[in-house]
Amino acid sequence: MSWFLAAQQQTAADCPLDCQATRPPAGLSAPRVGLTAGKVLGKAHERNRIKRRMREALRRHLDLLPRGCDLIFHPRRSILTLEFAKLEAEIVRILEQANAEAAKLAGRPAQWSTRQIAPAKPTP
Repeated sequence: MSWFLAAQQQTAADCPLDCQATRPPAGLSAPRVGLTAGKVLGKAHERNRIKRRMREALRRHLDLLPRGCDLIFHPRRSILTLEFAKLEAEIVRILEQANAEAAKLAGRPAQWSTRQIAPAKPTP
């Protein structure tokens, strides 16, 4: 599974009036998460199942989401057959890495950080 992280740059002018009251303290924006599921992952019902499983794993670990960042997950087809406990462990590992990366990005201007989780296969 691949993931991408970017620091949010949101000003008061970017935020609608109704979100002003729900904004987290200390000027940090609430974390936002995106899930991609292209047609290469399978038919619509398979893509929907991948997204449902990922959303549930993320819902269980909302406290680990890095504040003030956008996090995008790009799953692989293997999520369909992966045991849920392993998927959840993978999500937790990614969120811990994203928190470490968010700490590095905190002092820099907005830029994307990309991490490939699955190890690359060596070429013969």
